[in-house]
Amino acid sequence: MQNNLSKNKIILAITGATGAVLGIRALEMLKQANAETHLIISGPARLTIAQETDRSIAEIEALADINYQPEDIAAPIASGSYPTKGMLILPCSIKTLSQVANAQADNLIARAADVCLKEGRSLVLAVRESPLHRGHIRLMDLAAASGAIIAPPMPIFYHRPQNLKEMTDQIVARLIQRLGIP
Repeated sequence: MQNNLSKNKIILAITGATGAVLGIRALEMLKQANAETHLIISGPARLTIAQETDRSIAEIEALADINYQPEDIAAPIASGSYPTKGMLILPCSIKTLSQVANAQADNLIARAADVCLKEGRSLVLAVRESPLHRGHIRLMDLAAASGAIIAPPMPIFYHRPQNLKEMTDQIVARLIQRLGIP
């Protein structure tokens, strides 16, 4: 059961899959929505951010209210007694999906995700891989069976996006809405 202490506290993890810009845009949109963001950037994500964007890690971390290192499994968000509204992993690598699906909580991203599942909080996995093989699909099924929301960041064309920014904003807005943030 959620309480007022968890209202709009969102954990956001950016992992090493392609699509780092989506996680960065989520931080910006959550800030606009007055959500309190708790950010974890994985080691591989730091490399992907450098390859895919012109943003520095410091600049991205400045968008978040609180930052954590992926190895800090003693962080408050690693405990079920720390209330949050839920967690978005954007983009979610197959490695992270596997950790979540198999309850292998040996880093803060996987542990915070596991906490969300065990506490009945929303966990949105924006899995970024294509094409998918049976092992990927099996892992998504396992994660979904544990309560995760599998939401690959798919573009939608109903609103006739005119550019990549409009498409990115629409994808990210849909993912954030899955956490109950308008």
